[in-house]
Amino acid sequence: MAVKSGKRYSGRVIVSGDSGASVQVTLIWGEGTSDRQTHKIGRLKSAFKAHEFEFTTGADSTDVWLEITGTGKGSFRIGAVSLMPADNVEGFRKEVIEALASLRSGVYRIGGNFISGHEWREAVGPRDLRAPTMDPVRPFAQPNDIGTDEFITLCRLLGVEPYITVNAGFGDAWSARQLVEYCNGAPTTPMGRWRAENGHPKPYGVKYWGIGNEPWGDWQFGAMAMEQFLIKHNLFAKAMRSVDPAIVLIAGGAMPDTMTCSKQTLRITGEIKTELLGPADWTGGFLTKCFENTDQIAEHFYAYSNRRFDVEKGDSVPLDPDEPLIEWMRRPANHVRVKAEAYHDYMELIPALKERPIPINMDEWAYAGESMTRFKTVPAIAWVFHEMFRYPEIFQMAAYTFGTSLVSVNRTDAVLNPTGLLFKMYRDHFGTIPVAIKGESLPPAPRYPEGGQDPRVNAGSPTHPLDVAAAWTEDRSALTIAVINPNESAHSLEWTIREANLEGSGTIWRMAPSDINAEIVVGEKSEVDVEEITLDAVPSSVELQPFSVSIFVFPVQASGS
Repeated sequence: MAVKSGKRYSGRVIVSGDSGASVQVTLIWGEGTSDRQTHKIGRLKSAFKAHEFEFTTGADSTDVWLEITGTGKGSFRIGAVSLMPADNVEGFRKEVIEALASLRSGVYRIGGNFISGHEWREAVGPRDLRAPTMDPVRPFAQPNDIGTDEFITLCRLLGVEPYITVNAGFGDAWSARQLVEYCNGAPTTPMGRWRAENGHPKPYGVKYWGIGNEPWGDWQFGAMAMEQFLIKHNLFAKAMRSVDPAIVLIAGGAMPDTMTCSKQTLRITGEIKTELLGPADWTGGFLTKCFENTDQIAEHFYAYSNRRFDVEKGDSVPLDPDEPLIEWMRRPANHVRVKAEAYHDYMELIPALKERPIPINMDEWAYAGESMTRFKTVPAIAWVFHEMFRYPEIFQMAAYTFGTSLVSVNRTDAVLNPTGLLFKMYRDHFGTIPVAIKGESLPPAPRYPEGGQDPRVNAGSPTHPLDVAAAWTEDRSALTIAVINPNESAHSLEWTIREANLEGSGTIWRMAPSDINAEIVVGEKSEVDVEEITLDAVPSSVELQPFSVSIFVFPVQASGS
């Protein structure tokens, strides 16, 4: 454990024992006799009882321990013990909540691979009575301190929509139905009554529900053939909607790019590439066999900073060391472009999609392989934003892996890291109503053959070597233009803004450190920030710094002025 000088820490211990036994709890943060505080517990009883205590530490320390000792006659038993900063927010660290809440995120999702072996009922009810279990997916003890109620609490504290993925691995439709009823049922229903007994009489009204996590992967607990899981999906959908018909159901899809790069198509068909609507196309299966029971399709992608999937070799290979930086930056955006291309193909093959589009929910994505404290991936991640913005009819929800990947955190402090600052900058300053971008400089042709993670046409706006996206703010009070320079040298951009009556001023919000490997490490001086630059006029051309991300905000001229 770690503590900060002068900070209060509160805790409690559940203990029982013989009346002749005396128990004390001591917090120790150093070797001296003054580097500790002790709380003595009163007379013990044979039944377990909670005893609360509080300490105030006298120094900063990263080598802290809590000691529980007994004297006297007889024995004593410890049921559970906890210690947290006294300023915790409903059981969560205050500084972490503040950092994450500043992002104003839209949705938080619970349920990765672990969910396929998770029994949700074991993590509900009084925390002190929840028995720890062994997590069969990731072999370690699961204390079950964070369950459904705590996840909903976290979402409330952060101001985000909860998105729950149910266990469709080892789990069953009846249990999924019960979880929906626990969250959304009236207090008069069996599960709603249990929720009320646990201190939450008002239904949570959870809107977004996923049926299983990555059911297409052979690593998934409870994995089965696609044709079997499609039946299972429909059974789950029927059971869950019988409780709340208004919920949004999200299928665990995998387009050909995912099935190829994960080698699941090779396992299923013996071929490397995945045929659209073929026996290994899970998203195609959901769109044809589960259409009425699906509101969104979950898709995942992970781009890697040092490897790529080679469809000709059928394997992941190291990157070309001579690859230009701009292509390294483009790689994750190309994953988005591949999925957009496949979706347009589906629309030609499945007429019902044109009548009722089922959008993509990119509920796991990341650019992995670089330190989360470094700036280097920031322009690449912004490029992913832009590529999704270009297809608003297709991509309508996304969740970055993980929420904690946006903070630099140690055991006592937390701040947004460079990627977190990027998310915050776009949330705070970029608009929501897409504006068309026209240009005469198309992205270059892809470096590699189409297939797997490589698209027919490279990601990017027609403004190569820069990438540009634009949007009105929700109230149309300002035009926002985001420009990425994913190059090692500065570039200029000339533009003409049409059909917008703008004021003669504006603001630039910019991330442009002098070093691409600049860092934000909690407890150290930040090397990355978001600059605010005032413009006295709307320029006809702008200069973009190397590997920079900039958002230009131009207010609309007031009516009658």
